[in-house]
Amino acid sequence: GSLPKWVVNKSSQFLAPKAMKKMYKACLKYPEWKQKHDPHFKPWLFPEQSQLPALLLSELSLQHADSLENIDESSLAESKEDRGEGSDEDSLT
Repeated sequence: GSLPKWVVNKSSQFLAPKAMKKMYKACLKYPEWKQKHDPHFKPWLFPEQSQLPALLLSELSLQHADSLENIDESSLAESKEDRGEGSDEDSLT
């Protein structure tokens, strides 16, 4: 569904700064962490290290936002699995 603008605006005043602080603290610790975890593996600098399959340019196509279908899913119901409410304990009973 969609949220009212005031809910998005109000929550972003608190959630975005909190998320940015956590990201900043994690970034400060990254150099030390990287030295302990495969320091020479940097596929963003050395593409030959990438383990992802290559894509052929012929397989790619441009899509413009105005050509994409606007899908309205507001009438669909969510299942427990979609909401993440199922657990292993639920399946035991």
